[in-house]
Amino acid sequence: MQNPFANIAEPLDPKLPEKKFYNLNKLGDPRYARLPFSIRVLLEAAVRNCDEFLVKRKDVENILNWSVTQHKNVEVPFRPSRVILQDFTGVPAVVDFAAMRDAVKRLGGDPEKINPVCPADLVIDHSIQVDFNRRPDSLQKNQELEFERNRERFEFLKWGSQGFQNMRIIPPGSGIIHQVNLEYLARVVFDQDGYYYPDSLVGTDSHTTMIDGLGVLGWGVGGIEAEAVMLGQPISMVLPEVIGYKLEGNPHPLVTSTDIVLTITKHLRQVGVVGKFVEFFGAGVAQLSIADRATIANMCPEYGATAAFFPVDHISVRYLLQTGREEEKIKYIQRYLEAVGMFRNFNDAAQDPDFTQVVELDLGTVVPCCSGPKRPQDKVAVSEMKKDFESCLGAKQGFKGFQIAPNHHNDRLKFTLNGTEFELTHGSVVIAAITSCTNTSNPSVMLGAGLLAKKAVEAGLTVKSYIKTSLSPGSGVVTYYLKNSGVMPYLSQLGFDVVGYGCMTCIGNSGPLPDAVVEAITQGDLVAVGVLSGNRNFEGRVHPNTRANYLASPPLVIAYAIAGTVRIDFEKEPLGRNAENKPIFLKDVWPTRDEIQAVERQFVIPEMFKEVYEKIERVNESWNSLNAPSDQLYSWNPKSTYIKSPPFFDLLTMELQPPNSIVDAYILLNLGDSVTTDHISPAGNIARNSPAARYLTNRGLTPREFNSYGSRRGNDDVMARGTFANIRLFNKFLNKQAPQTIHFPSDETIDIFDAAERYQQAGYPLIVLAGKEYGSGSSRDWAAKGPFLLGIKAVLAESYERIHRSNLVGMGVIPLQYLPGENADILGLSGRERYTINIPKELTPSMQVQIKLDTGKTFQAVMRFDTDVELTYFQNGGILNYMIRKMSLQS
Repeated sequence: MQNPFANIAEPLDPKLPEKKFYNLNKLGDPRYARLPFSIRVLLEAAVRNCDEFLVKRKDVENILNWSVTQHKNVEVPFRPSRVILQDFTGVPAVVDFAAMRDAVKRLGGDPEKINPVCPADLVIDHSIQVDFNRRPDSLQKNQELEFERNRERFEFLKWGSQGFQNMRIIPPGSGIIHQVNLEYLARVVFDQDGYYYPDSLVGTDSHTTMIDGLGVLGWGVGGIEAEAVMLGQPISMVLPEVIGYKLEGNPHPLVTSTDIVLTITKHLRQVGVVGKFVEFFGAGVAQLSIADRATIANMCPEYGATAAFFPVDHISVRYLLQTGREEEKIKYIQRYLEAVGMFRNFNDAAQDPDFTQVVELDLGTVVPCCSGPKRPQDKVAVSEMKKDFESCLGAKQGFKGFQIAPNHHNDRLKFTLNGTEFELTHGSVVIAAITSCTNTSNPSVMLGAGLLAKKAVEAGLTVKSYIKTSLSPGSGVVTYYLKNSGVMPYLSQLGFDVVGYGCMTCIGNSGPLPDAVVEAITQGDLVAVGVLSGNRNFEGRVHPNTRANYLASPPLVIAYAIAGTVRIDFEKEPLGRNAENKPIFLKDVWPTRDEIQAVERQFVIPEMFKEVYEKIERVNESWNSLNAPSDQLYSWNPKSTYIKSPPFFDLLTMELQPPNSIVDAYILLNLGDSVTTDHISPAGNIARNSPAARYLTNRGLTPREFNSYGSRRGNDDVMARGTFANIRLFNKFLNKQAPQTIHFPSDETIDIFDAAERYQQAGYPLIVLAGKEYGSGSSRDWAAKGPFLLGIKAVLAESYERIHRSNLVGMGVIPLQYLPGENADILGLSGRERYTINIPKELTPSMQVQIKLDTGKTFQAVMRFDTDVELTYFQNGGILNYMIRKMSLQS
């Protein structure tokens, strides 16, 4: 039917009557002017897509009435303008699409119906590892090895780009997904099919929120949900509360955007913003560049919000010009946003909308800081780092503790590397990486690092050769301005050669440490340290041998690399000594803001962006030379250990089966708080003694060929065996960190996969017990797919991170939540009981269900299907089953 709001569509420019926009001001509703700018984007999408089927008039009214409905758990649909994926999540998405085509054909439908209708960009940035560093050819060597390891995956993705419409692949070596999105892919305003409308997106990487810094509303979703969006299904979301975050004042000259975002992360974790939007406002926002705003928006998942929105203003427009966008398009972007009431002046308080709650930060109070040693929200002022780390050494095992006996705090272990003797102790830095989307997109901190390196080299300082140093820029533009400004040679002298364009150390692709270093750490049971300019530092993520990992700005990464330890007070102790034994302090080499800005103005110019991005899709010759089929259906290779048809749809029929109650389930794992998706489905190296390694060995592979879990997400056999395989997983059944559990029927302690396999063979359903913030971290769909394949029917937790709960729903795994004030300890649950969960035939969102134990004890829990749409997915056995049935009927 015709859009009921077609009457408010009008030309933006009378000279171009064929190009219209939905003028929301013509709704004639005073509530519109009071809506947060982020909610206005949701409203525009609802108005433009209103068809009284997927999007209805009542949805528009619910969004307009946000001041009331935000508190009422009201469900609204949202159709984003586009989808963005990275290769670790993109490969399983394309695998699912290929398998869905097979299923639709088997059910008598048209396989072509499985095809993206929403534009999708897939950026290959997660595959490259730091195998080579501290040498001029590191980049070339790492890229060659990347293709050697991943050729089969890349050929499969190339088939996807040819076999599916509306899917564009950005080849490896182009940069990190979020920086490429910021500098190149983002439209800010779409001009398509005769209409102007806001750019918006969802992405299969949790840090998709980085684009919010440019005024493009976007957030991370599970790969399963993204696949449904690509096939034309709107996202069903609960209309969120919006926290107004007011920024005031000016940052201190020594403070970086990294310090600001780590401060905000800690603050908003304390406020509590899970499931909410955060929208920034206040005069302080006008003091921040787009790169600074993008840094703050990037770490949105770390403070727990859904989105972290900075509305478009004149600085956004200036950034579009700086990054080489077409001037004529930029004029229409500003004109459209002004016409529709979405262009912001942060110095005009009269424009401030209504918010659910307002919190404030004076930028002048921010101090240089790091975060760690195990979580991004655990901010530590640089002036307190030495004291804080030494406190963590002796503290009880936990987020801020390593439980090292006091008499071992100063243990030292000597080792020899390449003929030189070195010494390690607790706090020694062994990895120093300038890495990740968070910081490597920001010229101020990257040039700051380069200028610090220059001053340090000129002062006679060096970095010890055993420290694994690396520089992985977010795009080729970064390399351009580092070279042209003359700082690259100094970075190289300190060991920070460019090692690749990708996520690398930040996602655990840090590569091996020298054997002598690993032996010293292991022999001395030392708490070795990684310092990285990343966004996540969960246990076991960066490297298995760095038990402490600190997030820091790029200049501080270099400073700690030079110092060689985090047990240093930079104000009182020197970074090092030069050839004349003169002490050199951090303040002696730290560049001023004026120095950095002068270099940035001179060398970060539009021509760089134009030169890099005009050839981005064809510059990689290795990619261009790949041969890939273009058949409608993918020809699965039964010998492949990378790409395999998943079993999710093997038994699917058109008839719906009523959900069954869970009867006499065993508890597979008893977990605590803040279990991350890295714990559930690690992305890093495959341990040689793991079930996945045994599987690959049996298929004829050597350990050198194992690659990483992330690279093998197209193979369900590997990923099922990798589920809960993180060596830092703490299972209460064992009271220690290990990827093992107790198989209760035999009372044996065995690998988690092996235990799950035994339970499944015996016909027993499984449940996982967990604490708060279950599933925090990356938007990793295999953290739901893996448990599904292990036979886990439900998770019972105190709370969930948003994306992971959505992924569990998407796979038909029930996310159960304790009632407020209850948890396993309060209820006296040991996890050794048998659990029966009664699933009624009539289901409603967020309903309570009864759980009965074999001991006779009963209690209630909330079934976290939050919307009617989520219940529909559950009744279909998951969102992909629902889409297959829907597409088959359409055929």
